[in-house]
Amino acid sequence: MKKRKIPTRKCILTNEMFAKKDLLRIVKNKEGEISVDPTGKKAGRGAYVVADLEVIKAAQEKKQLEKFFSATPEVMEPIYNEVIRLIYRKSIPQK
Repeated sequence: MKKRKIPTRKCILTNEMFAKKDLLRIVKNKEGEISVDPTGKKAGRGAYVVADLEVIKAAQEKKQLEKFFSATPEVMEPIYNEVIRLIYRKSIPQK
């Protein structure tokens, strides 16, 4: 039997490769709007961040996403909150 290839992407915060399912996608569309894309299908320039609370909190303190997307902290605050909410949702076991 042939093994299936697992798609990997690089996290912009840690510069490490992870399986795509372990990452969250953040998108900046043509209008310049930034949003979290849990489906991975939204149109726009996407960047992946690892679904790790400690990494996200450290990035928030260092303002890494603000630098990457050339955005203000006011624009990125809801993005950080949404990423943290999705990480908590992933950690709850599904029935």
